[in-house]
Amino acid sequence: MAIIKVIKGTKDILPQDVEAWHRLEEKALEVFTKYGYKEIRTPIFEATELFARGVGDSTDIVNKEMYTFEKSERSLTLRPENTAGVVRAYIEHGFSRLPQPVKLWYKGPMFRYERPQAGRQRQFHQVGVEMFGTKEPSADAEVINLAVKYLNELGLDNLDIEINSLGCPECRKNYRAAIKEVLKPYLKDLCEDCNFRYEKNPLRILDCKVDSCKAIFEKEEIQKVILGDFICDECKEHFEKVKEYLTALQIPYTVNKLLVRGLDYYNRTVFEIKSNNLGSQNAVCGGGRYDSLVETLGGVQTPAVGWAMGLERLNSLISKPENERLDVFVVAENMTETFKIIEELRNAGFSAEFDYANRKFKKQLDKAAKSAKYALILMDDEINSGTVTLKNLDTSEQVNVSRSNYLENIK
Repeated sequence: MAIIKVIKGTKDILPQDVEAWHRLEEKALEVFTKYGYKEIRTPIFEATELFARGVGDSTDIVNKEMYTFEKSERSLTLRPENTAGVVRAYIEHGFSRLPQPVKLWYKGPMFRYERPQAGRQRQFHQVGVEMFGTKEPSADAEVINLAVKYLNELGLDNLDIEINSLGCPECRKNYRAAIKEVLKPYLKDLCEDCNFRYEKNPLRILDCKVDSCKAIFEKEEIQKVILGDFICDECKEHFEKVKEYLTALQIPYTVNKLLVRGLDYYNRTVFEIKSNNLGSQNAVCGGGRYDSLVETLGGVQTPAVGWAMGLERLNSLISKPENERLDVFVVAENMTETFKIIEELRNAGFSAEFDYANRKFKKQLDKAAKSAKYALILMDDEINSGTVTLKNLDTSEQVNVSRSNYLENIK
């Protein structure tokens, strides 16, 4: 009979790897709580129209990458990202009536049908934050600062922060028209995706990763348009304030005019944080401002800003903790006494284990040496004398102590 294996694009997180994942999640809770963010957990699947309307029907996610299925004549989709779901929850539960800003964070699995590669799977995990209810540039600076702080707390310091401003809808209208005009003569040389984006969302052409398309963007007349100043005075002032605050926070950054992000809902500030310890797929964090998304999904007009990070990529960068050893391994021959003492140890807060097969003394001690810091020896001599023997498995030192206060000796 053929062995059933894990589906391509998914991975098991094995016991020896889980400790590193715990560190990512626990550090997120610690850091985000200090910044006033509360955790939210949304369903893994949502109505397909949530992503079509929220993420945008011109994006690769909606056009190519969603896992969608029909149930009871309704189209449902495994979440490819979580901002749309958090916005849906914000609207549905009346969070707009709470004191603003409302600051939320999440973690969990996402699903996209794309080519598996290092740090990117078809089922992958993200941690992210969303801040609702303030249009001020100080919010943009704080969420970028929070991302940098979280990465620094994980031991990641070799980072590049890239920022850009996409402006408001009116700014983008003029920019889109200019981009379309200058690229029109090159349409036949651009890839199929760029031709599709040309009609649906021409700014997304700048996000193309195809080398031949990138070479076209380097042409002088196209660079002049790409690097041109199309944002209005209000958006320009907003962006200048963001840069001023990042400088005050001592966060180095570069302005990247090609940075547009891959989702349709972004406006004004967008940013990416890259690690110099990865290969070509070096982005570890991406986000920006999305002031129209709440209204697009049926809520009241609410400015918002946020970001997401892929945990698989983070996990590939951080140093891995050593697997924790047990506190105590009980070496005994009387199983009834073993059960009594193992429960005493666990109830006292120690991690403890024993040999279920109740093998000979040497085999039990060998197993203890491989898995624990201390061996608690409880053979017939110890039972008869009301004592236990404690052995330090690193130094081989051992001491015989009273059964009545052995817990204090272990402590």
